[in-house]
Amino acid sequence: MKEYGTNVQKLVDYILTVQDKEKRTKYAYLLVELMRQVHPNMRDNQDYSNKLWDDLYIMSNFKLDVDSPFPPPSPDAVGKLPKHVPYNVNELRFRYYGRNVELLILRAIAESDEEEKRILVAHIARLMKTFYQNWNKEVVDDEVIWGHLLEMSSNLLAPVVEAISGKSALGNLRNARPATSSGNSNNGRNNNTNNNNNRNFGSRNNNHQNDRNDRNDRNNNRNSNGPRNNDNRNNHNNRNNGKR
Repeated sequence: MKEYGTNVQKLVDYILTVQDKEKRTKYAYLLVELMRQVHPNMRDNQDYSNKLWDDLYIMSNFKLDVDSPFPPPSPDAVGKLPKHVPYNVNELRFRYYGRNVELLILRAIAESDEEEKRILVAHIARLMKTFYQNWNKEVVDDEVIWGHLLEMSSNLLAPVVEAISGKSALGNLRNARPATSSGNSNNGRNNNTNNNNNRNFGSRNNNHQNDRNDRNDRNNNRNSNGPRNNDNRNNHNNRNNGKR
């Protein structure tokens, strides 16, 4: 058996060659304990111990003669195929509802208490809407669910459906955020963006205006200093001419 490996198989073959039954039994117990250690994750219970001894007999081709705590398995039971399970041939009108919903509908039809029948039908309709939307990945109207319920019940639940279909809203069972909250959040984000843009634009304009003022001041200083320099040069030239 592959799960135990070649070395365990060699030990089994060696035990078969031991002539003394008592010694052979002792070796068999030691080998079973070794097989247990090969798979330590297995639970140590009676069923698992029985399986280990069965595996030991199988690896010896049912030739091992020892005093084991469990009877050896039958060779006919080894490798026997399991019994064939018949396939469920029940025809479903709507696969996404399943057989259990049909059984619930039959239970609702058999219910004699009108109030209990209404509660059960409303619960079945909500369950059907959940199954429909999970299967088809789309939102479905309540009228479609009520129509399927009438078809699956062969219109036997028509009085109950007519009585509660207008009063019991199945609701939208898919996760969706309300439009108002998303709109408000978007408006809030837009307002914050506009405010940030206005602040940034205003700060840029102020910076540009300050730069212009600084340049104008520097130009004015140059212009104011220019005539004084010219007057100084003229006075200096006049003094030099007078000396000459």
